[in-house]
Amino acid sequence: MIGQLRSVAIDCPDPRALANFYAELLGLPLAEEDSDGNEWVVLGGPVGHQPRLAFQQAPDLIPPAWPDPARPQQFHLDVTVDDIEVAEKAALALGARRLPGEGEGFRVYADPVGHPFCLCWD
Repeated sequence: MIGQLRSVAIDCPDPRALANFYAELLGLPLAEEDSDGNEWVVLGGPVGHQPRLAFQQAPDLIPPAWPDPARPQQFHLDVTVDDIEVAEKAALALGARRLPGEGEGFRVYADPVGHPFCLCWD
C-alpha cells in the first residue's frame, strides 16, 4: 500500500454552498479547521476517521452532462439509503435533480452544480 484515501475533492463554483448540500445529504460535519475560507471546504472528521469530501473553487467549471460522453461525469458518489422514496424526496428538497438512469438498487441524480451521484439500496 502506498497510501490511504484522505478525501475526494470536487471542483465547483461555490465550495461552501456545495459543501452545505453534501453535509445535509450525508450527515457529515464541516471540518472548518481543514478548510480555507470559501475556496477549499472540507466535510468529515479527522483524516482517516470517516469519509471526507473536499470542495475546491473552480469558477469556470463546465459541469458533466449525463450521459453525454463529450462531457463525462468525471466522478460520482454512491450513497446507501434505507428508503429510496424518503431519500429521494429529501435529496430533491436540498436541490438535487433526477437524471436519466436507474437500475436494480440505484437511481441517478445531479447535485446542485451538476455532478452525478447515485442513491443506492439493497
